[in-house]
Amino acid sequence: MRISVLGLGYVGCVSAACLASLGHEVIGVDVNQVKVDMVNGGKAPVVEERIGELTAEVVRTGALRATTDVREAIMGSDVSLVCVGTPSEPNGSLCTTYLERVTEQIGAAVAERGGRQTVVFRSTMLPGTCLNLLVPILEKSVGGTAGVDFGVAVNPEFLREGTSVRDFFDPPKTVIGELDAGSGDVVASLYEGLPGEVFRVPIPAAEAIKYADNAFHGLKVGFANELGAVCQALGVDSHQVMDVFLADRKLNISPAYLRPGFAFGGSCLPKDLRSLVYAAQRADVSVPILAHVLTSNSEHLQRAVDLVERTGKRRVGLFGLSFKPGTDDLRESPLVELAERLFGKGYDLKIYDANVSLSRLLGANREYIETRLPHLAQLLADSVDEVLEHAEVCLVGTKDPAVVSVLPHGEGPVIVDLIRLPDAEARRAEPGYVGLAW
Repeated sequence: MRISVLGLGYVGCVSAACLASLGHEVIGVDVNQVKVDMVNGGKAPVVEERIGELTAEVVRTGALRATTDVREAIMGSDVSLVCVGTPSEPNGSLCTTYLERVTEQIGAAVAERGGRQTVVFRSTMLPGTCLNLLVPILEKSVGGTAGVDFGVAVNPEFLREGTSVRDFFDPPKTVIGELDAGSGDVVASLYEGLPGEVFRVPIPAAEAIKYADNAFHGLKVGFANELGAVCQALGVDSHQVMDVFLADRKLNISPAYLRPGFAFGGSCLPKDLRSLVYAAQRADVSVPILAHVLTSNSEHLQRAVDLVERTGKRRVGLFGLSFKPGTDDLRESPLVELAERLFGKGYDLKIYDANVSLSRLLGANREYIETRLPHLAQLLADSVDEVLEHAEVCLVGTKDPAVVSVLPHGEGPVIVDLIRLPDAEARRAEPGYVGLAW
């Protein structure tokens, strides 16, 4: 394929050389004449493992050349990869100046050239940037409709500096945010033969995936460093601790706990987080990530309260009360906390949980209810139907089939889904359905 790569920084330089080595005809574009001259001289403008040899080879064979002229590059290509920088503004917002400028230039050249061009944004940008900012610029410049007169896609990169060439040829995944199937097909063909799973998703999802990856990577580094500092202060070998931690592929290094849902609770997580943060404070170790996990959890619970408040309705039904399905354990249950907040705000509340009844609660559970939610007896309902008959808003915190199977569709109470119901995707089109974080 004939490809133009706009922006010859790390991502653009590596993408251009690697695509050229796969047999594509590539034109690199950059406003910096020094970079352009280096590429045309067979030298990489960045220091990176293998990139020097690779650039020299593909320039020697004529598979890669560079120019400062966007128009020239678009005239000589059918696919344009946009790899310009998106730095932070002083207030932390995303700077899209370079994106907007090059998008206008691409659009003007496509209008002059004619034929279908596929514009692929590889730059990191927040969800909504492509569809709400860049596509309108392209449509205005080209004088046509995206997905019809020209293609648009978002193709985030997952290249680590230092190993970016290796990462290009052995990617963890390939993500294609496609405006239309034709645009997605073009991007998929660029990487044909490379390993790793290919995900074709809507454009905003592709934009968000890059941020999910980087935010989690930053969180992992911060978590490991904070835990290491606490361990050091307590005289514990942090690397020994983390070696065992990392060996757990069932809960720790796995998909466990990484699906958006309701707040966590129970007899262990809140208690142990508080103890660890207290130990850190006693040892004069600052742990801002660990110290704010419970705060974040409480804010997520508050989102459910806010959703109820926005309905403007007062009669509320809550399905589920225990902190984990299939148990009657109410200790630090986020659903109990939710019930407390709603009851405290004066909502007319009824609750149903098949595993919870005062007659069967013993010991710590009974004491917990008597001290935390003494009016529980009058709030508990004996059946699902009793709650449905009462409620204008139903908060669903359980996947109990007896509850899920009778939840109404369409007309009826507002459904506030706290756990992503099995039929959540179908319900999202219904006006009375609200997902907590989806």
